[in-house]
Amino acid sequence: MRASVPYVRVLSAAVLATTMVAATSGCSWFHKGKPRGDYALGPEMRPLEVPPDLTAPDTSAAMKVPALASATQRPGASSAPGQAPAASNSGFVVPGARDQVFGQVGDALGGIAGVTVASRAQVLGSYDVAYEGSNFLVRVVAVEAGVYVSAVDPRGMPASGDAPVKLIAALKAKLGH
Repeated sequence: MRASVPYVRVLSAAVLATTMVAATSGCSWFHKGKPRGDYALGPEMRPLEVPPDLTAPDTSAAMKVPALASATQRPGASSAPGQAPAASNSGFVVPGARDQVFGQVGDALGGIAGVTVASRAQVLGSYDVAYEGSNFLVRVVAVEAGVYVSAVDPRGMPASGDAPVKLIAALKAKLGH
């Protein structure tokens, strides 16, 4: 029996040593093929965690039609197209046809001292004028009550400076209104 005791001790020591080596070395039997998951990656390599309500884009304004700049109300402009704007210092209404009044305004501008007509566009119904150091447009537009003659600044807004108001008053006097 004596010979079997050392054999059992050697065998148990060998099994114990093999088990210890396998457990401490990370035996491939225990983790081979298992998904490690994103937690095993470094923080900079992990995918971004996004809450569920942020994964789809906001579509609430997808079908909203933007407002046009021409549809916004301007001071002195009326709400109905083709209607004469309210009376102001930068414009007045003349009865008649647009093309006829456009010619009359051109003749009147030529007769006012200090007015320089840089260009005229009959299709657009406008004169580009310089008067007393100011550059602006004199616009002729057909409305229900006749033709609206007005001074407009380069932004398309009613001109409110001293020179445009003075020129519109002179045009109003020359055209008899």
